[in-house]
Amino acid sequence: MFTDVHKTKRLGSALTFLTRYSEDGNEFLNKIVTGGETWVCHVTLKSKQQSKEWRHSRSPTKKIIQNNVVSTQNHVHCVLVQTGHSALEFLPRGETINVVRYCETLRKLRRAIQNKGRGMLSQGIVLLHDNASPHSAGVTQNLIQQFNWEQFNHPSYSPDLAPSDYHLFLNLKRDFGRRRFDSDEDAKNSV
Repeated sequence: MFTDVHKTKRLGSALTFLTRYSEDGNEFLNKIVTGGETWVCHVTLKSKQQSKEWRHSRSPTKKIIQNNVVSTQNHVHCVLVQTGHSALEFLPRGETINVVRYCETLRKLRRAIQNKGRGMLSQGIVLLHDNASPHSAGVTQNLIQQFNWEQFNHPSYSPDLAPSDYHLFLNLKRDFGRRRFDSDEDAKNSV
C-alpha cells in the first residue's frame, strides 16, 4: 500500500524526469543507464497471467496442481545502457548482489561504456537504480561520485521506472514459462 510519503516521492521523481526530458529531450534519455536482477530457474512454472483462460461463468473451476519441485536457480544481474548495449552477469549459485559485487559491476560497466559507447562518458551518465542496500551503501555512493555519474532518484515501489523490471525481465519470465533447463549452461545460453 502506498503511503502519502511514497506517493509524494514518486510524483516528485516523475516531475523531475519530465522536466529533464523537456529541457534536454533525447540527449537526457541517451545518458540513462539502468539495471536490475532476477532469478533464472531450471524449471519455470507458468505465471498467473499465463494460466488465465476464457471460460463460461457456469463452467467448473479448473483445478491447478501446485508443483512442489524445488528447482535450481541462478541469479542474473543485468545492466542496460540506453543505446542498446546490455551487460549480463551470472552469479554463482547461492550468491546474491552485495556491495563489493555491485561496485565491481559498476567498474565493468564503466569499462564497457568506454569501449563500446564512444563519447558517452564525456556526455555524462545518469544512473537509474533502486535504493537496494548495495546500491545505496557508502562505498557505492563514493564510487559513483568518483566516476562523476549523476544519480536519478528512483522512489521505492516503482518498478515501472526501471525498464529492466517491466520490460526485459517480464518478457524473459514470460518466454521461460513452462520451460525446463537441464543445466546452468542451458539456462545461461537461453538468456
